[in-house]
Amino acid sequence: MKNPPPLGEGEVEAEKPPAVTMRRITKRFPGVLANDGIDFEVLRGEIHALLGENGAGKSTLSNILTGLYRPDEGEILLHGKPVIFRAPRDAIEAGIGMVHQHFRLAASFTVAENLVLGHRDAADRGLLLEPRVVEGRIADLSRRYRMPVNPRARIWQLSVGEQQRVEILKVLYRGARILILDEPTSQLTPQEADELFQTLRLMTAEQRTVIFISHKLEEVMAVSNRVTVLRRGKVIGTVKTENTNTRELARMMVGREVVFTQKKEGPAQAERQLALELRQVSANGDLGTPTLHDIDLQVHAGEIVGIAGVAGNGQRELAEVVTGMRRRTGGSVMVMGRLTRGGDPLEAIRRGVAYVPDDRLGTGVAPSLSIAENLVLKAFRRAPISTQGVLHPGRIRANAVELMQRFNIGASSPLVPARQLSGGNIQKVLLARELSSRPRLLVASSPTSGLDVGATDTVRGLLLEAAGRGVGILLISEDLDEILALADRIAVLYNGRIRGVVERQNAHVEELGLMMAGAA
Repeated sequence: MKNPPPLGEGEVEAEKPPAVTMRRITKRFPGVLANDGIDFEVLRGEIHALLGENGAGKSTLSNILTGLYRPDEGEILLHGKPVIFRAPRDAIEAGIGMVHQHFRLAASFTVAENLVLGHRDAADRGLLLEPRVVEGRIADLSRRYRMPVNPRARIWQLSVGEQQRVEILKVLYRGARILILDEPTSQLTPQEADELFQTLRLMTAEQRTVIFISHKLEEVMAVSNRVTVLRRGKVIGTVKTENTNTRELARMMVGREVVFTQKKEGPAQAERQLALELRQVSANGDLGTPTLHDIDLQVHAGEIVGIAGVAGNGQRELAEVVTGMRRRTGGSVMVMGRLTRGGDPLEAIRRGVAYVPDDRLGTGVAPSLSIAENLVLKAFRRAPISTQGVLHPGRIRANAVELMQRFNIGASSPLVPARQLSGGNIQKVLLARELSSRPRLLVASSPTSGLDVGATDTVRGLLLEAAGRGVGILLISEDLDEILALADRIAVLYNGRIRGVVERQNAHVEELGLMMAGAA
């Protein structure tokens, strides 16, 4: 991704009071000290990145600044003046707006209706509800910040990138001078991310302030002026972006050196057997309408094939067809050269198909069962876990102890319920269960989504190790950087169709981005 260079430090008004000052912010929840005496300062006209692992305190700090939580201790100053937020409306009226990772828009409403929805001025002054007045203001903001959008379009008619523009326009419409963006590029194509960065620069040129929450270190290096790193509820440090690098930021986040995994070379393709072959595969979505259209795809043993695409273009349906969780309406699926009936997960398991779904708690694990029980969900029907239908608790526990050690699952006991684990440890449980079944094919859907940099590196390493042992891997991810780092070949899925397949060494971010948007 060709990101613009960082803003120069001279463009930040350091001589004026900071736009945001948070002093000694402390917030406790039962059994958790979420924010521990945090000092956080953001200057006017800067893009300030906020980094940290899951549970580091980023969300709590953002919720305090937006009035959702009240701190137990500490104070907040805006432009040098103390403020107290008793509710989110107080923060909005003070000029703070947040764009959440998962958009909060009414899908059946128009763009204009979403912008005035719940807006106090719109309720107090009927003039603002005049469609021409509202649409005129939206048009002005769109031109000013280069975010074209049709005010009369309904949200469900817009692309993900356009919906994000609406979210940003909504906070600008309400007069926000301080914007908090939570993982703003997680659902965007590279081109849409570049456009977002340009918009943020236009905002900071007007001395607006942006707090940029992201786990993508390369983006943080490209777009921010300064970076504050949180770990376990405390500030580890604030650094100028121009004086640091991704490795140093990762070390600050996790408290140790992080070795960024590189792709291992696999055997020549001619020497590998086909682990998966899809021929003209079609399938319906949950509403019974066609979602996948004539998919042709191959995955060789020891090969990682990445499926790139913006969310909602058939990724989940593709994974479920391959793993037998969804019936296909046409075409054939072959695993290790054998045709599968489809619509039968048990058949897929017996053929050696393993699955790491994107919905970890809903589909991947049984949240109320223990780690030990979750680790045998695919093995409890056979020896040594059971004999003639009788489970052996001792063997289940021993299996869990061995896998917890091998996959470095952080928990005090194999009896801990899965719901009490962090996202990274839940993913390790999933990978331990699936990889210990000695699969021939692994379907991994968004395997590092929502994980911190340390857990991400661990999960990616496990995928590479599996490929090195000859497991064919179908990697479905919305993180293009992840696909470029791990995959041997990359297929782009758009509107339920494969737009193209390229070798990694020949892949260009711009070309992939165009295919992801359906423009190539």
